[in-house]
Parts: sequence; C-alpha cells; structure tokens
Amino acid sequence: MIRKKICLLGAFAVGKTSLVARFVKTIYSDQYHTTVGVKVDKKTVMIEGREISLIIWDMAGEDEFQKLELAYLRGLSGYLLVADGTRRSTLEIARGIQQRISEMIDPSPFLLILNKSDMAINWEIDDETIAGMEKTGWQVIKTSARTGQGVEEAFTTLARKILNN
Repeated sequence: MIRKKICLLGAFAVGKTSLVARFVKTIYSDQYHTTVGVKVDKKTVMIEGREISLIIWDMAGEDEFQKLELAYLRGLSGYLLVADGTRRSTLEIARGIQQRISEMIDPSPFLLILNKSDMAINWEIDDETIAGMEKTGWQVIKTSARTGQGVEEAFTTLARKILNN
C-alpha cells in the first residue's frame, strides 16, 4: 500500500479539523476545539485503481502570535491550504504560509480550500479574487465541512496530484 503524508494548514478557526472529521469519519460538530500542535488521522482511498493511505496532519492554526512549525512538514507529500471564505484575512494567511513553504522545502502539490461555502452570503472572498489565483496556477476548491460539499473532492484531488507528481 502507498502511504502519503498530507498536512492541513491555515489560520485559526477556518475549519481544518472539521474538514478532517468530515472526510475521515463523515461527521460534523458545531463545537469549536482549538488544535494544539498537530492531530494525526488517516484514511485509505482508491485513486486510479491504487490504494493510498493518507496520513493526515491537522496542524494548529496560524496567527500573528503562532507561526507554522516547519519541522512538522518533514516527509510531506502534499498539503491543503485552508481559508475561511467569510474572512478574507485567512486567505492572506494561507498565501503567506504557501510562500514560506515554497522557500523552505521542495515543491509539493497543494490545493487551496475555501471552506464554509454553506455561508456564501457572508463571503468576503469574491469570484474575481478566486479567478486571479487560478490564473497564477493555484487550484481552488470550495468546501463546506458542515454539508460535506467538496470535501471528498478536495482530498482525492490532492491525492491524485501526489500520485501524478
């Protein structure tokens, strides 16, 4: 079996833990729990006829006081940058994380996840911004950990990119 380590990275309260719970256990909870350090889960998926075990590292959120622990990225095969569509500032944090990663480690496949699509009426990230990011080569997927929309697609798309890398 193929094993690949992926990380979920982003600001605090963007829904990283909820996305992992939705993907791995198909559950959702409205209760917010801050991740301290890293939480590891795993799920096996079939991609292009091959079984792949995703070792999923749910990293603590980043803000002005706490930065990403780059040592946690050792052995990384790919990553999901997660931003909250209702808070534009989380997109800027995701961009900053990606910039630092690209300067520190070999290029790895990644996707930008814009979470909380079920709250689209409150979104601060517009379609023009998304289109601009896609023009620069970023792949963007809108998700909702609450409804499950786009969650499976995000993880399997990243797994496919890793296998084809």
